[in-house]
Amino acid sequence: MTDTSITETRTALVTGATDGIGRATAFALGRAGWQVGCCARTPDKVEQLLAQLGDSGIRASGRPADVGEEREARAAARHVVETLGPIDALINNAGILIAKPFDQLTLADWDHTMATNVRSLYLMTREVLPEMRRRRRGAIVNVASLAGRNGFVGGTAYTASKHAVLGFSRSLMLEVRKEDIRVIAICPGSVDTALLQDQPLLKTDPTRILRPEDVAATIVQALELPARAMVSELDIRPTNP
Repeated sequence: MTDTSITETRTALVTGATDGIGRATAFALGRAGWQVGCCARTPDKVEQLLAQLGDSGIRASGRPADVGEEREARAAARHVVETLGPIDALINNAGILIAKPFDQLTLADWDHTMATNVRSLYLMTREVLPEMRRRRRGAIVNVASLAGRNGFVGGTAYTASKHAVLGFSRSLMLEVRKEDIRVIAICPGSVDTALLQDQPLLKTDPTRILRPEDVAATIVQALELPARAMVSELDIRPTNP
């Protein structure tokens, strides 16, 4: 007789995992029973996160990587597969926000935004999707933003990148859903993270906006839906802003 109470080990890879939404998601997934792969740019932060996850009883592995760079994206994905096994869920969370009036926005600002917020989605998805297709299972979660639906002053680069994330997610979802692979776009409003701090053009009250843990909980809940069900896009807003 098979013991159906035994849950199969699942592995998630979180990009931009050392701060904000990524960090909260790594811990939320670990508490939900997932093995957690992590990557981010800063080696010391990655090492610290892995130690903290381990101290919490979460099996984790990872390495520093700029996932907007082809070789580093490939190395990050392969490291997780080699240490934890096939990737069941990819959380494309790496992102930056450069909020400037257009006449102050440099080409370097634009390219950095697109490489981090959009190019990384393509590179990381390209690494994990073939094995998901072979296994006919998996989920790709792309952290977009309500700025993917709306504009704001100073947001030409950021909103363009997040509109692209939504377009990427919608098209890929239609391509792979018949192979039992889910693509989910998460669109948070303002979240109290370092990404939003020190942005003179964006005035928010940190006591009245979302917390990283709110977004992380939503990601976990979307992944925990029955395999036959998919929420393709989720908007997350403060209940009482």
